[in-house]
Amino acid sequence: MRRAPSVILIVAAVVALGLVPVLAPPFYANLLVPFYGYAIALLGFNLLFGYGGLLSFGHAMFLGLGAYGAAVIAGVWGIKEFEIVLIGAALAGLVVALPLGWLVVRYTGIFFGMLTLAFGMLTHSVLFKFYHLTGGDSGMRVPRMRLLGLEFAAYNKIELMAGPFYYYCLALMLIAAFLMWRIVHSPFGLHLRSLRDNAQKALYLGVRVHQFRLAAFVISAIYGAIGGAILGFRTGLADPELVYWTHSGHLVFMTVLGGFSSFLGPIIGALALTLLQDQLQSYTQYWRFVLGAILALVVIFLPRGLAGLAADVGSFLSSPRRRPGPVQLPEHSQPGVLGPGLRRDDVA
Repeated sequence: MRRAPSVILIVAAVVALGLVPVLAPPFYANLLVPFYGYAIALLGFNLLFGYGGLLSFGHAMFLGLGAYGAAVIAGVWGIKEFEIVLIGAALAGLVVALPLGWLVVRYTGIFFGMLTLAFGMLTHSVLFKFYHLTGGDSGMRVPRMRLLGLEFAAYNKIELMAGPFYYYCLALMLIAAFLMWRIVHSPFGLHLRSLRDNAQKALYLGVRVHQFRLAAFVISAIYGAIGGAILGFRTGLADPELVYWTHSGHLVFMTVLGGFSSFLGPIIGALALTLLQDQLQSYTQYWRFVLGAILALVVIFLPRGLAGLAADVGSFLSSPRRRPGPVQLPEHSQPGVLGPGLRRDDVA
């Protein structure tokens, strides 16, 4: 019964997202397409960070890998089926994450973060320097692709993004969220949380520490590559800035803003930051300073993020409130009685 309000809110949120292209101008639907890409990527990122306790500062590497994979598969090889592109991006994430994860998951804390940051910067340098292969700072073009075998030739780019591709990404995010929900509530997710809380004790109990962390790293990379393919299709470009360390910080910001201790926290953070950044950019050129201040306030006053705040508000509103009843006074406190065997008339 406790889950009923949460399920109702989730269904209402999905319905609201589905009505955006119908009720709002195309600009807003087009604005939310990157949100779906980031939401999918952050579901994987939070498996590693929120559930596994490993904070990566180079996770944008996998988003760039997905975008460049889309550029190669669709632009160079000429395969215009977006489903094949997604599979190719996922396989690319798997192939890269296996050897990389085998190395980095042997470390924790700041050492894990610095290693992922180093590999992310190395990937950025490779994409930037090997101009003849990657296009250098100009990047690689991601052409228009077919969705479920349909061309949608009658739609221009904005109409495609605000219509068919919008609903395609919404469905993809729901599928990714369902699969991740099953993962984190499986025995695998339980073992991963035990590693986060006390890796030494889990090791004594027979949990294979490195294998579970490697699996989480690979799954997060696959989710990141799929999200990167969506971002590449939306912008029509894969460029090195997708891999830069500031973009990895962007992912951390969204996760902390939404709340990494909650399953839906990263999705909430991605939506909030997408809308907030759009509004701030239209008002001031110092929007990055404002975002930094907001992050500091969230860390200090809302350590569980927006999802934690919403949970606290919901608990407060749903908790039963009892009106105070009449106070039953003891006998010696009745009017005219000063104590056992002592009345007002007995006092001189």
